[in-house]
Amino acid sequence: MKIGEAARKVGAPARMLRYYEQQGLIESSRSANGYRDYSEGQVEHARHVRALVEAGLSTRMIKIVLDIEAPSNQDAAGACAQTLAAELARELRVVENRIVCLEKSRDAVIDYLRRTGHADLLTPA
Repeated sequence: MKIGEAARKVGAPARMLRYYEQQGLIESSRSANGYRDYSEGQVEHARHVRALVEAGLSTRMIKIVLDIEAPSNQDAAGACAQTLAAELARELRVVENRIVCLEKSRDAVIDYLRRTGHADLLTPA
């Protein structure tokens, strides 16, 4: 299937599929006229990549996960699991630091709205 249809099935813009391919996260075939051509399996793989992106993983981290999940790598999966766990723990620390920064930003905005008499604009959490 062409990239437009594949993108609709994945739920991502065609530009995103091209980016995933550029990053080595997905593959496509090429038709005789040079257009990208996706099989159902490639679309399913792209959905998996999109789910990992939506979970907050970086493309670098997704590449590690995909390499470990590859059928050709099953013998090394045990050793790789430790590496993956360490990388995921590092990624978790990055996410937690972002959450702390976002909470500080939220608190500053709330404080400003209250101090300026606009607390009525705050929506209950």
